[in-house]
Parts: sequence; C-alpha cells; structure tokens
Amino acid sequence: MIYTVTLNPSLDYIVTMDCFALGRTNRTTTERLLPGGKGINVSTVLSNLGVDNVALGFLAGFVGEEIRRKVEERGLRHEFIQMEGACSRINIKLKDFDGTEINGKGPAFDARHLKRLLERLDALEAGDGLVLAGSAPSGLPENVYAQMLERVSGKEAWTVVDASGGLLREALAVKPFLIKPNLRELGELFGKELTTWEEALFYAGKLQEWGAANVLVSMGGKGAVLADALGGKHRLAAPEGKLVNAVGAGDSMVAGFLAACLGKGKKKEVLTRADYEQALRLGVAAGSASAFSEELANKRQVLEAYRRLGPQESA
Repeated sequence: MIYTVTLNPSLDYIVTMDCFALGRTNRTTTERLLPGGKGINVSTVLSNLGVDNVALGFLAGFVGEEIRRKVEERGLRHEFIQMEGACSRINIKLKDFDGTEINGKGPAFDARHLKRLLERLDALEAGDGLVLAGSAPSGLPENVYAQMLERVSGKEAWTVVDASGGLLREALAVKPFLIKPNLRELGELFGKELTTWEEALFYAGKLQEWGAANVLVSMGGKGAVLADALGGKHRLAAPEGKLVNAVGAGDSMVAGFLAACLGKGKKKEVLTRADYEQALRLGVAAGSASAFSEELANKRQVLEAYRRLGPQESA
C-alpha cells in the first residue's frame, strides 16, 4: 500500500476571466472547485493508474468537509485527521494570468497534531510506500518530513519526498528512496540558476551525496532527468503537446515513477537499470499527460503520452 501525506490540503477555486483590473469588480467566465494539495494529486494519479493508496493529512472546518467530499467523489481512499476549532484553506487560482494565485494560510498546527500523524505511520509495513509532498504549514518544524522518515526507518518502505528548501534538505539525512525537485528548486538548494540537463544531472548527483538514493528532476516542457541509485544518469524529453494546465504535473510524475517501481513487485535493492528507465518513462508520460489536460490525467491519457515518448538518453 502507498500512503500519501498532504499536511495542508486546500480547496482550489480555479477561475478564468476575460480581464483582471485592480480596484475594480472582476467577473469570472468559468469556475471550478477541486481538492488541492500535492499528496492528494499523487493519490489521484496513482488511483487512475490502478495503484492502491491511502491519502493522509489534516482537514478542518466546513472547507475540510468539502475537501473530503470531493476526494471521495474521486473514489480515493483516505484517513484524514480532523482538526477541531480551525478551518482548512482555500486557494484562488487565476488561470489566465500566468499562474497568478492567492494561497490561503490554513489552520495552525502544533506538536499534538504531528504526534497523531506520526502514530498513524507506525502501521506501515515492509514494502509499503510513503509519499511526503508539499510545503509544511505554520507551527510545524522544518524537519517534519525528516521526523516522518525516521518514524518508518527500518520498515523497508519506499519513501518519497517532493518538497523544497529546508524541508527537503533536512529529509536528505534520512536517506529517502526518491526525491523530486523541479529545476528551480534544485538550483535554489545550491544558490544557482540552472537551465540545462547537464547542470540538472550534476546537481542531482550532489543530492545523492547528501543522502537521496534516486533524484528525479522535472524540467517542465523539457522532460526530466534521473540520477538513479545504481549510478545511472538518464535524460528523457517530454512528448509534444499543448500545455493546458501545469498544476499537478510534477505530482503526476511522482505517481508514474512510483507506480512503475512498485508494479514490478520487487524490493528496492533488486531494481535494475531497465527498471529505472521504465520508471522514468512512465513518470514523464504521467506528468506530460496531466500538463496536456484540464485535470489530472487518467490512465488512457498517460498511455497515449507514453506511446509518443522518444528514445531515452544516458549520460
């Protein structure tokens, strides 16, 4: 079983409008309400690919109830922890204006809430997956993901971290199986502005020295690179297609990569070079398929993108 963790889920209010002017009344032309959060996105695509998973995290107030309802509409299994006397956040996304969005702060957390989640992780068994995705809300320490990884250390779980900055840096010391920064996030860790796949692979190797077994770097329309646990370096271009919605594309890449790895029914220690190449292909296909879609990609869309992939390159 794969468990995804979204510490601060949201209700995403996604709107389009003909124009936007400060100090004036602006009216929408289309509106959508979707459950938001990187872990929930990973759970959605895993489920679309037929991979069993459970979404974990925190919900609060009437917004939390709507997030729960929409997660259940997607058919996702979940075990959210209910927070009392608070309210989950609403994020406003102006789709037509270069990714402009206003993200809510969400409820305040403390050690009691984290303790409840850590205790839930004790149920993980050997061979389970744990995906820690997204930012940490106020009140939780920067090493919160490291604490979760330490909690499941020794369980032979497939641990994945999709985060940035200090959250990712702290988690590296606990040696996750996979991390997935994008190119900008990778550069920020080293105070660099990265632009090429050669640079991405070089600094991905640095993160392996810091503790990650595998480093998957998403590069938007350029595809992705992978520094694998066997020492292999891979580059795969994205298939051609029209960008419709970039939100969730990186989360979809994580889902595709993990689905390929666990689908082999193997232990991490016996994965081969060919296994990692296949995981990269399915990851790029899933990420691209979501980027070409209004919503997160379904299995048919992922397979269509997979068929359009070009040859993989090694460095």
